[in-house]
Amino acid sequence: MNEKQIMEKLSAEGFKGIFVHTDPPDAYYPDHTHSGITAHIVLTGEITITCDGKTESYRSGERFDVPSGEVHSARVGKSGCRYIIGEV
Repeated sequence: MNEKQIMEKLSAEGFKGIFVHTDPPDAYYPDHTHSGITAHIVLTGEITITCDGKTESYRSGERFDVPSGEVHSARVGKSGCRYIIGEV
């Protein structure tokens, strides 16, 4: 799917705030939460998410969702990461 199709799919799923975000290489977000569910679809690069003691990496074309209020952290890969975010 291209960016427009991804955004349309997220909209159809009920996400309202949909945007493209780019992080520089090795960016780090310490433990935090979001007030609503968030969906993330990686366009380029890599991002590693840690939640509930589990760590998983996501690359181009992969999606991960973070439930409302779930404590998680994120570390961006060596080449940065560009992804689409959908917020409820």
